[in-house]
Amino acid sequence: MKLVIVSGLSGAGKTVALKQFEDLGWYCIDNIPLALIDPMLRRALSKASGKRYERLAIGIDARETAAQIRRFPVYLSKLRQKGVDVRVLFLTADDDVIMRRYSETRRKHPLSTDKLSLLEAIKKERTLLQPIANFAEEPLDTSHLNLHEAREAVYQRLSEAGEGKLSVLFLSFGFKNGVPSGVDYIFDVRCLPNPHWEPGLRKLTGRDAKVEAWLKSHTPVVSMIDDISRFLENWLPSFRAQDRAYLTIAIGCTGGQHRSVYIVERLAERFRAHTDQIMHKHRELQ
Repeated sequence: MKLVIVSGLSGAGKTVALKQFEDLGWYCIDNIPLALIDPMLRRALSKASGKRYERLAIGIDARETAAQIRRFPVYLSKLRQKGVDVRVLFLTADDDVIMRRYSETRRKHPLSTDKLSLLEAIKKERTLLQPIANFAEEPLDTSHLNLHEAREAVYQRLSEAGEGKLSVLFLSFGFKNGVPSGVDYIFDVRCLPNPHWEPGLRKLTGRDAKVEAWLKSHTPVVSMIDDISRFLENWLPSFRAQDRAYLTIAIGCTGGQHRSVYIVERLAERFRAHTDQIMHKHRELQ
């Protein structure tokens, strides 16, 4: 079981961090009382729960009592004694940044009162949460990060960051049947040599060995695959950095039987070796 305790200053991005964990498939619970973590884990670790709580992220913040927060080191020690792989992620930001963020929202700081200004509440919260901040492997300062950058920074702190999170679909289609909807990029390969005009290849598809050999023997086909590959290799990292979960790359020829099918097969084969989650489909062959 993996457990991440997400804490930090109000306005520093704790909710953003928990949302990122949730989008990555973690089970997330916000504002759970520290005293309830132990009974919750007993349930989570039971056989009846299966793998539902295998990756768990919980939010702890200034809404917890000061007495319980002071006991955080004790709770953390007990978790590790139970063999739980637990990490602490603490988000922080400069006072003026947090004040600006609160000025842009209608939310009220959890510690502010009629007798306590926003700046005083922020400073009080820093002191209150120090017992948690002390155990963070590396506090995440979001002062100069926008929403997407903060989510990416959270992701990069996970051990699974290298496992890939972008699902790429390569889709072949025929222009004569219309352009598919919901795609991110369309590459038109109708300019390439067409096996359709070869009597022995017309009834075959781009997945048949004879068509593959014929297309592979034409330099423009090889060049097109290389060019599309270089383009995607350059730009896929940017999509990952923007928290994109899915990307669809459509390859179109006239009928969607030969050229587009062959190129989709080659691209999927090439990218599957080193890129996230790769899928491929052939619209006209289904």
